Amino acid sequence: MGRWQLRAAVIAVAMGAFGGVGARADDARHFSFAYDQPHSTGYGIAADLFNSKLMEMSRGSMAIDQFPGAQLGQEPQMLQKIRTGDIDFMISSTANAATVAPESGVLSIHYLFRSEDQLIKAIADPRLIAAVREMFDATVKDGHVLALATLGLRDLYGKRPVASVDDLKGYKVRVQATPTEDTLFPAYGAQTVHMPFGSVYTSLQTGVVDFAENGINVYDSNKHYEVAPVLSMTEHEANNSVIWVSDKLWASLTDEQKGWVQAAAAEVGANEPAQAIALEHKSLAKLQKLGVKVVTNVDKASFIKIAEPLQDKLAKGLGPHAEKILQVCRSIE
Repeated sequence: MGRWQLRAAVIAVAMGAFGGVGARADDARHFSFAYDQPHSTGYGIAADLFNSKLMEMSRGSMAIDQFPGAQLGQEPQMLQKIRTGDIDFMISSTANAATVAPESGVLSIHYLFRSEDQLIKAIADPRLIAAVREMFDATVKDGHVLALATLGLRDLYGKRPVASVDDLKGYKVRVQATPTEDTLFPAYGAQTVHMPFGSVYTSLQTGVVDFAENGINVYDSNKHYEVAPVLSMTEHEANNSVIWVSDKLWASLTDEQKGWVQAAAAEVGANEPAQAIALEHKSLAKLQKLGVKVVTNVDKASFIKIAEPLQDKLAKGLGPHAEKILQVCRSIE
């Protein structure tokens, strides 16, 4: 073979090799990954981390297509779709997950998490992850929980400040539909109102509710400050969530593929909490510049005095898995 023939042969082999790589990338198996918040929130951080690790582990053979902003429905609807296999992966709050596994309401117990640092440690703690998975595996069919995540701590917002528990008495608060919320907020003297997240903006605007409660970045990203310009830093509850995979998809994966998916989920648990909380701080600074009134000197002790005696009662009422999760959370400093 002459020199030019040899060079042509080498080029042809190289082009074939690159073509093969391109074909493999194009042939990646794609999966739906849905959540009801904008991509700019911690949910987007979780989805990006998950996809990056899954692509790495699978060498480009598995990837997700993200559907943020409730494109595939609000969380209660998506929880049904994950169980029928119409969605492959999704993120739901642990509070909304209580619609399919009531015991997950334990993670909505107020003042279970006392600081952002404690919350970050808890989400990555193998004991808590194992206890939460055990609970969902025992109570939910057709869906499997892969990992925990968080958006930080939740605060109250409305048109008036909340400096102590007395400022909630008689007012209507939109809460997530869990026995936990329906016990604690009335104990503070408030009236609870349930509604889909997508209805909160209009309900605050029209006075259907006086307050809502959520993480700072969610409040910011959904522009709730436009109709509820006072943010009171009650930090009453962790804004926790779980990543789901449908059993229909899970059953179709090989053991190796399941390992890749679980590694991607573990990446979220290890790295999403700190990044999401950093996003909370960034949003708070932005909101203050926009003129949102931020009440930082909330008398949290007035809330804790009421909430603490109810913690064990709530967990016991939810069930043995909830009691176990409560004790694990308390053991994390």
